[in-house]
Amino acid sequence: MLKKRFFLPLLLSLFSFGLVVACNSSTPTSQNSPSPAESPTNSTAIPIGAALAQTSNVALLGQEQVVGVKIAEKYFNDKGGVNGTPIRVVLQDTAGDEQGAINAINTLITQDKVVGIVGPSLSQQAFAASPIADRAKVPILGPSNTAKGIPQIGDYVGRVSAPVAIVAPNSIKAALKIDPKIKKVAVFFAQNDAFSKSETETFQQTLKDLKLDIVTVQKFQTTDTDFQNQATAAINAKPDLIVISGLVADGGNLVKQLRQLGYKGLIIGGNGLNTSNLFPVCQAQCDGILVAQAYSPELDNPINKEFIAAYEAEKKKLPPQFTAQAFTGIQVFVEALKRVDDKNKISTLSLEQLRQQLNQEILTGKYNTVLGEISFTPEGEIVQNKFYVARIKMDADGKNGKFTFIQ
Repeated sequence: MLKKRFFLPLLLSLFSFGLVVACNSSTPTSQNSPSPAESPTNSTAIPIGAALAQTSNVALLGQEQVVGVKIAEKYFNDKGGVNGTPIRVVLQDTAGDEQGAINAINTLITQDKVVGIVGPSLSQQAFAASPIADRAKVPILGPSNTAKGIPQIGDYVGRVSAPVAIVAPNSIKAALKIDPKIKKVAVFFAQNDAFSKSETETFQQTLKDLKLDIVTVQKFQTTDTDFQNQATAAINAKPDLIVISGLVADGGNLVKQLRQLGYKGLIIGGNGLNTSNLFPVCQAQCDGILVAQAYSPELDNPINKEFIAAYEAEKKKLPPQFTAQAFTGIQVFVEALKRVDDKNKISTLSLEQLRQQLNQEILTGKYNTVLGEISFTPEGEIVQNKFYVARIKMDADGKNGKFTFIQ
């Protein structure tokens, strides 16, 4: 009886000890090591998100950006990726509205576990969705968000697209060089788009600073297709110059209807019209439009030459600004990731740690890009020195054209 009473507790003790050892053997030995679920390099490539408009009326812009990030993915992987580790661009469609951008950015952060994001396509979307990335401490770079106030959204929000206040005035000055007799100006802008409202403020202030007379200001929606009333009112004011802030589809249709109604003077298009996707919209009537540029295929540096060659091999034409800026966004992430890896191997960092260190490296780095040499202010504003103005020249059949750089 004594043996039984002694043996049973001993057996239970040994069994309990075995369970404890088994459980402890599956516990990580270091709390500082990232778990497999958190590790940004758990798969074979480092995921970089791209929240871009692939559908809706904004797709004419977003599709050019998609090309840019895809070219960048191949280009930088062919050069070794991030110190030997490839990158993987994860695309999510923002469509053309704020909710689409919110959904895309949430998905990239919580499901795709990206280290950073290039996007969204529109300033309007950025004001709604970029705060989500900032709160999650995920660095996000706007490829075409030029409205006032974008970098001020938060510490993790920056942009590789120069603000409209710097770029837009160049086209007005170019118009005055072409026709010094310009006095009266009609202004159009899309009132439902944050970028267009910001851009028209810059245009109108520049016109006032240059002592030009704004004879009418006409508003429209980016979803409009009929501009007969606004165009007629503007033409009746007999302007020497018309300035348009809108997007590709609405802006192109407005130009077309202005020409059809008999307007023969100069037209300036804002950044939303800065794409060859405009050509099928206004066709022959696109000829002569002036557009300020933050990118030029004529920039003579090695990376721009390689970028142009890659784009021409795929598209058989010169790359546009939106493609170049999206490419630049990926480049900034790759080069900043390399510096993070040089200091602390990425494989040893949790996703949260990597995102934080990546954001720091982005803001302190200097980059030789297809846009020229760029850097960032401490709040994420791009510092860029080279800007241009192009004039659209359409072919005789009115189907194809190109941006001819005049300064």
